[in-house]
Amino acid sequence: MFTRSAIFRGRIHDGMEEAFFDAVRTRLRPAWEQMLHAQEVRLYRPRAAETPGADVFLVLEIDYPSREAITEALASGRRLAAMEALESVRHMYAGNHHHIIYERL
Repeated sequence: MFTRSAIFRGRIHDGMEEAFFDAVRTRLRPAWEQMLHAQEVRLYRPRAAETPGADVFLVLEIDYPSREAITEALASGRRLAAMEALESVRHMYAGNHHHIIYERL
């Protein structure tokens, strides 16, 4: 089992927190759930963090059966829908994200 995470760092614009997380639930989650080979999608809204992680405002995890499945998912046309959904909320935050692929032990 492999998990691809996205760690979003920065800050949600003042007054946009609830709208952002509503969009995560209604637009982003469905787009991420339709990714090719995705087995489970988990989202986390950090409530407390040690430095240097205090600027993390969203963590996404998607489970896949293999590294090959992740490669296929990233090359799939379904990824475009996920990228478009993400683009629709970019105006709500300042920051960026990076990905990590984990193997479950």
